[in-house]
Parts: sequence; C-alpha cells; structure tokens
Amino acid sequence: MTNAMPSASPSAEPLAPVAKNSPAQVLTASVVGTTIEFFDFYVYATAAVLVFPTLFFPGSDPTSALLASFATFSIAFFARPLGAIVFGHYGDRIGRKTTLVAALLTMGISTVVIGLLPTYEQIGVIAPLLLAICRFGQGFGLGGEWGGAVLLATENAPPGKRSWYGMFPQLGAPLGLFLSSGVFWILLHFMSQEALLSWGWRVPFIASIILVAVGLWVRLSITETPAFQKAIDKHERVEVPVAELFRKHKRSLVLGTFVALATFVLFYIGSAYLLSYNVKVLKMPFLDALEVQLLGSVVFGIFIVVIGKLAELYGRREMLILTTVLIAAFSFLLPALMTNGEGMIFLFVVLAMVLMGMTYGLIGTALAAPFPTTVRYTGSSITFNFAGIFGASLAPYIATYLQANYGMAYVGYYLLVAALITLACIFLSGKEEV
Repeated sequence: MTNAMPSASPSAEPLAPVAKNSPAQVLTASVVGTTIEFFDFYVYATAAVLVFPTLFFPGSDPTSALLASFATFSIAFFARPLGAIVFGHYGDRIGRKTTLVAALLTMGISTVVIGLLPTYEQIGVIAPLLLAICRFGQGFGLGGEWGGAVLLATENAPPGKRSWYGMFPQLGAPLGLFLSSGVFWILLHFMSQEALLSWGWRVPFIASIILVAVGLWVRLSITETPAFQKAIDKHERVEVPVAELFRKHKRSLVLGTFVALATFVLFYIGSAYLLSYNVKVLKMPFLDALEVQLLGSVVFGIFIVVIGKLAELYGRREMLILTTVLIAAFSFLLPALMTNGEGMIFLFVVLAMVLMGMTYGLIGTALAAPFPTTVRYTGSSITFNFAGIFGASLAPYIATYLQANYGMAYVGYYLLVAALITLACIFLSGKEEV
C-alpha cells in the first residue's frame, strides 16, 4: 500500500531540491559510521575470548566458560534482524539520515554500559544477564546501521559506480576490527593481564563514547539520499515496508540471506574463533594472538578496496562467484594451516582475510540490488542480518565444538558447506539480483 498524501496537502513534503552531498561527505559518513559500529561490536568479540569467561562465567571449566561467553556473543545476531525491521521501517518511511543517527546512538549507549557493568563476583548471576541485555542492544543497533550505511553510499553513487561506492561502508568492518584489537594490544603493553581483568577491559567500551560523538557529528552534516528524496517527492513510500517486503520480495530475501552465508562463516572462523583457538588451544600469548588479528584486519581492508575495483571492471556477480569458489577450495586447506604451528597460522589468516575482503566488499551492493527504493533499507538490512543468524551467530560456538569433538577437518567441512550453499544461491539469483 503506497502513501496516499495528495501533493497539495499542507503536510506534504516540499518538492524543492535539497542540497547535494559531495562524494567526500557521502563516503566519509558511510565509512565512519560503520567503523564505529563494528569497533563496538568487535570489542565485545575480543573481550568474549580474553576476559568475559573469567569475569562473567566463573566456576566452569575453561571450555564451558568460553562456550557460555560465545553464547552471549551470539545474542546480538538474533537481535540484528529485529533492529533491521524497526530501523528499516523508519529508514524507508522517514529517511536514511535520521535513522542512521538513531542506530548509532543505540549501539553506542549499549557499548558504554557494558564497560560499566559489575562482574559475577560482585552481583552473581545478574551480571551475565545484564551483559546479555547489553549485547542484545548492540545487535539491535547494528541491525539498523549496516543497511542504511550501504544505501547512503550506493544511493548517492554516480552511474556505473555503485560497486565502488558500496565498498566504502564495508571498510568499517576491517577498520573496526583493527581498532578493537589494537586497543586491547595497547592495553596489554601497558598493564598486566591481572590489571586487564581487574579494570583495563572497561577502557575500550567506555572510550567508545568519543567515537560515537564523532560519528554523530559526521552523520548530522549530510542530507537525505537523492533516491529516497525522489520517493518522498513522488509519494511512493509504503505504509509498512516489512509487510510489503514479505508480500512481494520473499524470493530475494531468501536468496540474499544465503548469498551472504559463506561471508559470515568465513569471517567468524577467521576472527573470533581463531582468536580463541590461538589463546586456548595453541596457548599463544594474548599479544601474539592479537597481532595475528591485527594482520588479518589490514589484509581484509586492502582486499575490500581491490575487489571494489575488480567488480567495476569485470562485474560484481562474476567476482562473487569466483570468490565463493575460492572459499570452497580454501576449506580443504584449513586443517593443515590451523594445526601446524604459529607460522602456518599467519598464512591461514592472510589467505582467509584475502578471501574475506573479496566477498565482503561485494556483499553490501549485492544485497541492496534486488530491492526497490521504497523497501531497500528494510530489505537489505534483513537479508544481511538473517545471514548473520545462520552464518555468524553460532560460528565460533560450532567451530569450537567441532574442533574439540571431531577435529579441525570438520571445521573445514563446515566452511565448505556454507560456500556451496552460497554458490547455489548466487546461480539461482538473476544478474539483476546480485
């Protein structure tokens, strides 16, 4: 059902053109916002390995405590589709800009509160419950952030540049990963592990308020995207975007969800799970394990830029197919790379993050492509975050369980299955849908 407001109505929006955002404004606003959001998100992932098992889940054996910590980590992925629906509704009804500001505030407040929480030793079982609630808030905010940031970039892109512009918000993931790992790396250089567990772990959570303030300043400086302004002027907005989405675009939702499946499984095996494996199984010092993650984030970011250029030259769909085939091939190398010492671990993370940059750099534009402007915020957000549930929410947990009970080869099989499902869904999607 479309908006039925007559053009002569006093409440109708003015048809006068609005100021156009410059490319620098658009790309800065998209990448700054996602960097902050992913910094907040990954700070939790790092702490879920390094400190939360001890502080919020004591009294268990180390593996059980880690699995409990990963369980709270997964909560955010189930919150993200709810955030996608709520923020997507307002993003498709009142605009991208205002909704992105609200999503950033939701994520930021949740993160800062985590840094202020009492531990299990102080308040008992209430502590992990509060941690879970804050993690839900993080996921809810990120569920509304990603889709809006991608649209901010792609809906301002000139003709023939959508894949290149759509690459910029994706850079927020490696930048956020680099900053979150870097903060913990710096903390461990200036304090003991005991001090980190006592109070140091709170610093990155509380300090994120500074990044949120910067993000808000940047986001408030931009105007609405031309595509959405055109939908306003033509009174094309729908009353309930999520209802319209499930009524007319179910196929795109399902295929988009599984087109992104391999992206999520690969990333969380190569980040959160790898960090826990290095620390808990290989007994790698915290600093060395964080250095592996820092290296991975740099490679990740470089290849997001590389694939943005390649997609403009050779086609987004073709590059996505090639990358997914390479991920499937990589799954057979995973056991050998993960079980033959620290040197091979560095090779693993380089290869994994080359592939991760290639798939992640494409996935933003690919997921937004099949949806019309009137439901694009909701549609791209829901597909991305449904993929997060199936591909990421339990990936560290599943990989930890498979490795502990069946061996590392089964972690490789897990990644292989995800890649094959993704490949099938790309082929099922038309060229205009990916």
